[in-house]
Amino acid sequence: MIESFTITHILILIVFALGYCAIIAEHYLHINKTAVALFVAIVCWSIYFFSRVNPLNVELVNLGHHVNNIAQIVFFLIGAMTIVELIDAHKGFRILTDLVKTSSKRKLLLLVSIVSFFLSSVLDNLTTTILIVSLLSKLIPDRKERLLLCCLVVVAANAGGAWTPIGDVTTTMLWIDGQISSWAIMKAIFIPSLVSLLIPVSFYFWKLKGKFQLAKQSTEIKVAPGGTLILCLGILALIFVPIFKTLTGLPPFMGILIGVAILWIVTDIFHRGWEDRAYLKVPHVLTKIDTSGILFFLGILLCVNALETVGILKSFAYLLDQTFSNQPLIATLIGIISAIIDNVPLVAATMGMYPMSQYPMDHTLWHMIAYTAGTGGSMLIIGSAAGVALMGMEKIDFVTYAKKISLPVFIGYLAGMGVYLLLR
Repeated sequence: MIESFTITHILILIVFALGYCAIIAEHYLHINKTAVALFVAIVCWSIYFFSRVNPLNVELVNLGHHVNNIAQIVFFLIGAMTIVELIDAHKGFRILTDLVKTSSKRKLLLLVSIVSFFLSSVLDNLTTTILIVSLLSKLIPDRKERLLLCCLVVVAANAGGAWTPIGDVTTTMLWIDGQISSWAIMKAIFIPSLVSLLIPVSFYFWKLKGKFQLAKQSTEIKVAPGGTLILCLGILALIFVPIFKTLTGLPPFMGILIGVAILWIVTDIFHRGWEDRAYLKVPHVLTKIDTSGILFFLGILLCVNALETVGILKSFAYLLDQTFSNQPLIATLIGIISAIIDNVPLVAATMGMYPMSQYPMDHTLWHMIAYTAGTGGSMLIIGSAAGVALMGMEKIDFVTYAKKISLPVFIGYLAGMGVYLLLR
């Protein structure tokens, strides 16, 4: 059912909308998006608490539940960034950049897109984005030149994460709750996800010409002692996360943190007794992590949780269900909305709307939701965890991403959905 809107709903919507506009216009307002996101989050929750209908202790438990979920993602992000920065401190990425023998823009476009697509299906879209974007920053020093490739990493990582149960938070939610099974989702969504990526990649493949100015590999800059070991251990730690989750049942952030712990122990032992190698140890590396980007992620998720808690998102989902009786259309709209508002609460609301007694495991509805929620977030930079991570790492603003990538991605998104319906 749709809840009647109160003054609380209206105030929270106004605050969120104004904050959202300020985040979009960061480049013009010269106000950091992280400050805006945190401010809006606290104001929205304050409005809700002032008008609460439940006892204070109940609402605190409710807020704690959301913070718990966000904290898991934040800890995961911190762990992944620590591993990447540790590899970078040891100049381990040079080992990988030395393997790239081509500077052709077209070849690199294909290489980055394909690697990101398949890697995110094994890791997840967030980890893949952090890893590949970090690699690109070492390979192509000119930020403007690598901008398009970094944006396509997000598109490829989101598309690759949609067709496996461990590649995206939303598919993992559906998998854990029993709406989808591993083999069925992979078989149903692989081709549509690939099509959603190939459309924008093909568009830019024919548009790009020439070569990138790759970083000159100075002979003075050498891989630090233990660089090869740390590179191998770092990549293995990232790959081990989904394996650890499968073996233990513990959430992904536990897997990434044990990876950090192992690397911390190894680097402390390896560099023990060398005072001039303090910069290669984890305590120093932690000072280089993009704290602003992590806090933005925290703020934007708290904003969305506030909308979810007051029932705005669920009411909107029910409104879609009542207005459009066509399930493919509803799923498509949910994917488009997920580019604006985080896909996790939208999928959670959808799971609550459609009981499994009516829509059992591997029903086409769940497959469509997995595809649209996973790939739809690529249309805008704040529509996915991967996009938010890129925003922090490369300082890409909302408008630049929209101008560069949104239209081809939207066409690819619709094409993938069309292919799914044809294959079904």
